[in-house]
Amino acid sequence: MKYIQTNIKHLRTSKNFSQELFAEELKWTRSMVGSYEEGRSEPSIDKLIELSNYFDIPIDILVKNDLRKADTTSFIQVGNKRVLFPITVDQQNDELIEIIPVHASAGYLQGYSDPEYIEQLQKIKLPFLPTGTHRAFPIKGDSMLPVKDGSFIVARYVEDIEDVRDGRTYIVLTKDDGLVYKRVYNRIKDRQSLLLYSDNKKYAPYEVKLEQVLELWEFTCCINTQEYDKDELKLSSIVNMFQELKVELKSIDKNIAI
Repeated sequence: MKYIQTNIKHLRTSKNFSQELFAEELKWTRSMVGSYEEGRSEPSIDKLIELSNYFDIPIDILVKNDLRKADTTSFIQVGNKRVLFPITVDQQNDELIEIIPVHASAGYLQGYSDPEYIEQLQKIKLPFLPTGTHRAFPIKGDSMLPVKDGSFIVARYVEDIEDVRDGRTYIVLTKDDGLVYKRVYNRIKDRQSLLLYSDNKKYAPYEVKLEQVLELWEFTCCINTQEYDKDELKLSSIVNMFQELKVELKSIDKNIAI
């Protein structure tokens, strides 16, 4: 258990507890706390469960990660547990954008919550982005034309899945499909699911249950790695025009209904 010794001390001092008070809170003995912090012994699984329950942090995070490198904004709430969310910053404490390379996108499903995996990714800084945690994800295939194969979608992390806005595009990480970029519709209230649509209509929409969704990232901007030709630009303009027209018609529809 690589980090448990330093993590116990870090968690105790973060609460401004003495060893005596910490032991009292957890119903341990003071000598037990001292022994764990000094590395003379390691907590049993029962003690790890008690520590996990007290701080609402999963056991694997307590054991595998150095919590001294995390702060309160590095955690997100998943169910009744706080999960460590890796964030990297520069010397000015500005958040950097991790780039998920094409060859490593398949491994993101295994490494998305692992600080060591995130730490080794290449990073960029885009000062024009709005506030929030962003990552850049590679796009493969033609399901979201006019976004081309090889482009990168820079997207902002969505903390609460219920904030999904109908018709917006998102990077969705699911247990079965890994990373996908789709237009998403919120069906949480009635079906506990999201509907995922491709802009290329040859791909059928499909439903994803909430328990399958691991992460959600809302589109911020697109970085193209290839130049558009004239015909593609015309197609892009036509697609955008019809999408805007569809939104306007929906708005008119609502006003008429009222």
